[in-house]
Amino acid sequence: MNALVRTAEAPSYAISAWPNYNEVMDGLNALLKQPPRGIAKANMAKVLDYFETKCPTSKAWAKRAAEVIPGGVQHNLAFNYPFAIAAAKVDGPYMWDADANRYIDFLQAGGPTLLGSNYLMVREKAHELIDQCGPVTGLLHEYEFKLAEVIRRYMPNIEMFRMLGSGTEACMGAIRLARTYTGKKYVIKVGGDYHGWSDQMVYGMRVPGTGRREATGIPKGATAYTQEVFPNELGTLRRKLMLNRLRGGTAAVIVEPLGPESGTRPVTQEYNAEVRKLCNEFGALLIFDEVVTGFRVGMGGAQGYFNVKPDITVFGKCLTGGYLMAGGIGGPKEIMMSLVGGIGTSSSSKRAFVGGTLSANPLSCVAGYYAIEEMARTNAPLLAGRAGDRLAKGLKEIINRLGLPYVVYNMGSIVHLQTSAVLLMSMRNPIKLMKEANARKHIMEEMGAAYLAHGLLTLAGSRIYTSMADTDAVIDDALSRFESVFQLV
Repeated sequence: MNALVRTAEAPSYAISAWPNYNEVMDGLNALLKQPPRGIAKANMAKVLDYFETKCPTSKAWAKRAAEVIPGGVQHNLAFNYPFAIAAAKVDGPYMWDADANRYIDFLQAGGPTLLGSNYLMVREKAHELIDQCGPVTGLLHEYEFKLAEVIRRYMPNIEMFRMLGSGTEACMGAIRLARTYTGKKYVIKVGGDYHGWSDQMVYGMRVPGTGRREATGIPKGATAYTQEVFPNELGTLRRKLMLNRLRGGTAAVIVEPLGPESGTRPVTQEYNAEVRKLCNEFGALLIFDEVVTGFRVGMGGAQGYFNVKPDITVFGKCLTGGYLMAGGIGGPKEIMMSLVGGIGTSSSSKRAFVGGTLSANPLSCVAGYYAIEEMARTNAPLLAGRAGDRLAKGLKEIINRLGLPYVVYNMGSIVHLQTSAVLLMSMRNPIKLMKEANARKHIMEEMGAAYLAHGLLTLAGSRIYTSMADTDAVIDDALSRFESVFQLV
C-alpha cells in the first residue's frame, strides 16, 4: 500500500527540533491543575477601551454583519473578542484593519500564506491569468497539470493529484477513496483532530472523547463507521483495528501528523511511524491530513520530515499560497485512479465520485504553481521555521522571567502559546470540563484581545503562524509587545 518514494533535492524542514513531549505535557498538565491566570480585571478594562476608541469602524461593521450573517462572522478565524476586527489591507508580516491600525499578522489567514501575505510575484501571476482567461472556464487549463507536476516533484509519496475546493472536501474525498479502494467501511481518527466539517468527520472534534457531541443536524448513520482514539494511545488503536477486522476491516486511519489541531495536543515523534506499522499489519490505509503541514513543515510536508509514507495525502491551506479553492488529494497511481474524473468513465470501473465546478480553476492552479515554486526557490519553510524558533525561544524567556505558568513550544513555523490549558481538556475528566471549560475559554479570548490591543494578531490567542516575511526585526518587535501583554496578568 505504500507509495513510491520520490525525494526532492535535499529538502530542508522547518522543524529544527521536535518538542520534548514529556516536558510539554508536564507543563500543560500543571497549567490545567491550577486556577487560570488571565489579564487582571483593571487591566482588561484598559484593553477593552482600545477597541472602543481605536476600532469604531470594525465595531460598526461587526454590528451590521450580525444583522445579516448568523453570529456576525462566516468563519471561526474571524471571531475575536469583544468583536470581529475588519481587515482592510495585508502585506507581508502585517495587517491593517478598517481603522488603519497595524498588527503583526501571526494569523496569516489561518496558515496558508507561508510566503507572507499578498506575496507580490504570485499576485502578479494571478492578475496576468485573470486578464488572459478569467478565473474559471470549465475546461482543462495548462496550470492544472503543472500544479500536479510540481506537487509530485516535491512531495515524496505523490504520483497523482486531484484538486478540490477545500480541506474539508479533500478529507471527505480521501475517506471515500479509501473505502472504495479497500472495500472496507470503518475509519478511525484521533480525538481532537480537525478534518473539516463533513458529516462523517464531525466526531470527536477538538475535545477527545466527545464523539457526536457537535453532530447536531447529522444523522447517526453518517458517523456509524467513524471511530476515535485518544492521541498517542497506540494500544487503543490496535484494539480497534483488531475488533474492526472481525467486522469487515478498517478502510483508513486518518491523522494530523503533528497532533490534533496542528500540534495543540502534540504527539510523540515516533507516533506516525507506529501508526504506519499498525496500518500495514491490519490492511488499513494511512491518510495524512497535511492541510496545514503540507509545504509549511517543508517542501516534502510532514511525511518527508517524519519519513513516513501515507497512502493518501490531503492538501489545503498552503497549496495555493492563500488563494481560493485550496484543497486536494494525492497518492500513488494505483489508489488515485479510483478518483478518475469525467462523464466518460466506464460504469464497470471502481470509482469514488468527487466533483466541484470551481475545483482546479485556472486562478487557483496558477497561484498554487507559482506559490509552491517560490516556497522552494526562497526556502520559505525553513525561513518561517527559524522565525518560529526565535519567537518561541523569546516567549519562553519572557514567561520564565515573569514567573508565569504558561507553556510555549513550536513545530517550526507553528508556535503554540497556551495560557489557560482549555485546549488540553478532554472527556477523561468530564466534571472538570463542564465546570471550567467556559471560564478557561474566556480567559484565552481575553488574552487574544490583549494581543490585538498591543498590535498582535493571533489565532484564538493560542496559535501563531510565522512566515518568511517575519524578519528578526519583526520578531523582536513582537516579543516586546507580548511582554507588555504578559505584564498585565
